[in-house]
Amino acid sequence: MSYKGKSHLNITWVVDRDDEPEWDRIWTSHGRWMEGHPREGDEALLSYTISKGPELANPLDPNSEPTGRIVYVLDEYYASPAGISRHWQDAMQNWAEDLNAVIELSRKATVTTLHTGTAIQGLW
Repeated sequence: MSYKGKSHLNITWVVDRDDEPEWDRIWTSHGRWMEGHPREGDEALLSYTISKGPELANPLDPNSEPTGRIVYVLDEYYASPAGISRHWQDAMQNWAEDLNAVIELSRKATVTTLHTGTAIQGLW
């Protein structure tokens, strides 16, 4: 299934290695919470991943040396913007403790966010 035209939420964190255990704990909690998202209708969660890997000195050269920091990428696709709105509302109500932990840890990280994006290309 192509996600072209679907709503996209993507957040990238570059974090200090010392914070890795806490980020890993948060993503484990996040994955469990995400299992409760709707899978049908306008609010449907279509795809969810968390990826993790080393930050590279030259981000465009896969052979460059690692900096020692960790990159986490959250990637979620929804049937429509209503799914993303529902996601944030639910997070504030039902995942608040760890959402607050994300906010606190993000103060020490480099964060890039795409809220309510739309996939403009997609295959399969």
